[in-house]
Amino acid sequence: MNAPVLASATSERITLGGGCFWCLEAVFERVRGVLNVESGYCNGELPQPSYEQVCSGNTGHAEVVRIDFDPAVLSLRELLEVFFSIHDPTTLNRQGADIGTQYRSGIYFHSAAQEALAREVLAEAQVAHQGRVVTELLPERNYWPAEAYHQHYYARNPDQGYCAFVVAAKVDKFLATFARLTRSE
Repeated sequence: MNAPVLASATSERITLGGGCFWCLEAVFERVRGVLNVESGYCNGELPQPSYEQVCSGNTGHAEVVRIDFDPAVLSLRELLEVFFSIHDPTTLNRQGADIGTQYRSGIYFHSAAQEALAREVLAEAQVAHQGRVVTELLPERNYWPAEAYHQHYYARNPDQGYCAFVVAAKVDKFLATFARLTRSE
């Protein structure tokens, strides 16, 4: 795993929730133009929640990845297209066997321009999924990074059961579908 590239003054940040953050992180770390991916929790009520607290379903937080990217290399539209292809945006509070509000689908924006573009892409996803998309679109608030052992989890634990069967399938789908957006290194 390469060290994260520091975000620059020209980078953008978006926060996405689509089930387990290990899956999203593993994919977005492979996307050309992504500078850094951090797993965390957002849009809940409890300050600085732990993984166990978030998993209880009582904090209101979603498991998310905070993505810093270079818009000169990767557009927000492309990033959101990847997002909608690697998770099921039609299942409320669930991704596969992961069930609970912490696994909800969400786009947590950082600017009015991001909100406007996300609304466009979300409308397109609604058409593609016959109006069944449940992805929430909200400003990011009350973000907290996940514990250190969650960061770069798949890269450090590819043979762990969940990683080998669930995360690897999402990575493979990304690589097959978005070869043009895959990092060259």
